[in-house]
Amino acid sequence: MLRSVSIENYALIDKLNIEFDKGLSIITGETGAGKSILLGALSLILGQRADTSSLKDKEKSCVVEGIFSIEGYGLEPLFAENDLDYDANSTFRRIINPNGKSRAFINDIPVTLSVLKEITDKLIDIHSQHQNLLIANTGFQLWIVDLLADNTELLKTYKDVYSSYKRTIASLNGLRQQHEQSKADYDYLLFQLNQLEEVKLQENEQGKLEVELKLLTHAEEIKSGYSRAAAILASDEMGVSQLLHETTQTIHRLIPLSPNAEELAKRVESTRIEIQDIANEVERLEEAITFSPERQAAVEERLDTIYSLEQKHRVSSVRELLELRDSLQEKINAIVSFDEQLETLEKEKRQKEEVVCRLANQLTEKRKKVLPEVESRIIEMLRTLGIPNATFKTVYSELDSHTQSGSSSISFLFSANKEVAPQDISRVASGGEMSRLMLSLKSLVAQSGKLPTIIFDEIDTGISGEVADKMGQLISQLAQKNQVINITHLPQVASKGNAHYVVYKEDSASSTRTRIRKLNDEERVMEIAKMLSGSSVTEAAINNARVLLEKL
Repeated sequence: MLRSVSIENYALIDKLNIEFDKGLSIITGETGAGKSILLGALSLILGQRADTSSLKDKEKSCVVEGIFSIEGYGLEPLFAENDLDYDANSTFRRIINPNGKSRAFINDIPVTLSVLKEITDKLIDIHSQHQNLLIANTGFQLWIVDLLADNTELLKTYKDVYSSYKRTIASLNGLRQQHEQSKADYDYLLFQLNQLEEVKLQENEQGKLEVELKLLTHAEEIKSGYSRAAAILASDEMGVSQLLHETTQTIHRLIPLSPNAEELAKRVESTRIEIQDIANEVERLEEAITFSPERQAAVEERLDTIYSLEQKHRVSSVRELLELRDSLQEKINAIVSFDEQLETLEKEKRQKEEVVCRLANQLTEKRKKVLPEVESRIIEMLRTLGIPNATFKTVYSELDSHTQSGSSSISFLFSANKEVAPQDISRVASGGEMSRLMLSLKSLVAQSGKLPTIIFDEIDTGISGEVADKMGQLISQLAQKNQVINITHLPQVASKGNAHYVVYKEDSASSTRTRIRKLNDEERVMEIAKMLSGSSVTEAAINNARVLLEKL
């Protein structure tokens, strides 16, 4: 239950604190006094979005704080899931800064708006006048039935499985599209792969072939050069080797005569040996050079094939061609494996569809089972609320396919008059009838223990007289099991409260402020008398107010 609300710097409120208790709390006040402002502020801790336009002082932050007694709500797992400290009396706070940024806290721990809303949705239900239109919404009607059928956990499980099922279908459709596209590409990719595999490329062969082609192209020139060099180095008559040999002998004869001759002779001989070794190497190279037109043609053809493939695929090396070959092989393997992937996804889809069908059937059965009770209970309450000839029917329909809510739909039909067939609520229900229908539905849900603290914002619009008194009785009965906060303009309803608060404006020389205070017994008599007679309170109105309060 909601224990207290404190508001700072919101709309016409500079600072305000309200404490609530169990049972029925009544809030009244003149039109424009600021009753809707209280709900607007409270909506901030329920996760609604806000901007700086709600700030009374644009230089200061707006702070709204609510303290809830949450013991017995079963929220411990939700707190643990979001790493929050659980407390039987938990504080929910929302801060709107002047720069427009918003912060939310639960027990002083920062949380996102979605987490704040997820938890407070389980703590408080606000019903305002415009929400009466929801009663004609099939989604709202189904929500009511599911609450009464105790489908909350089953529906959550179904939605999780259904979402997974839809994701599998999306993946399957995407894979099918890829498969269709890949089938068109398969032959072309296979042709490219075969072309690359047939030439049996070797990573370093291009460089080797280019060197070999240069040798083959210039074979005669190279052979002639080597032959000439060998002749210069190793000719028997005038070759360098022979001349160095003669030089060695000449210097060797001078050894007895010159101390330096022996060293010089050794050096010349060493040079001669090196020159002779070079000459032998040149001769071997010259002998190895052979001119082969056939080999040259083969090398040229091989290189032409490589160059052509590189140009075709816009690469510059054999390594890149080999990488392309591997890539093509991977793509082809993926195409070949599509059938296996499709089969796996098809099987997964069938399995999830079976679970979706089973859960949807369970939802349908539980919904159908509770419909007769919904009809009879609502009719009973509508007749209590002054619609003696009320007819209320729930129409169940099977859908052609599964949806986020199952495979069935629910429609509410209503008639307030005899011999008039029940029709769509939006077409036949007046504003007052809408209010009584909504109160009946909310009462039915609350009696089943499926609603938290309930706030009614002038749900009694369009009601008066005896019907207003009966509506007050129904709200009072509802408050015996639930905390109910009711904003009303009807004295018959206001008199049923366990506590009564009045909202009013306080003017000063520079500003107007919204205030709220709890009334004592005598003040309450005067407030209800004012509601009965207007600004000029009569003795008869005071006596009537006392009578209304005595009925409580």
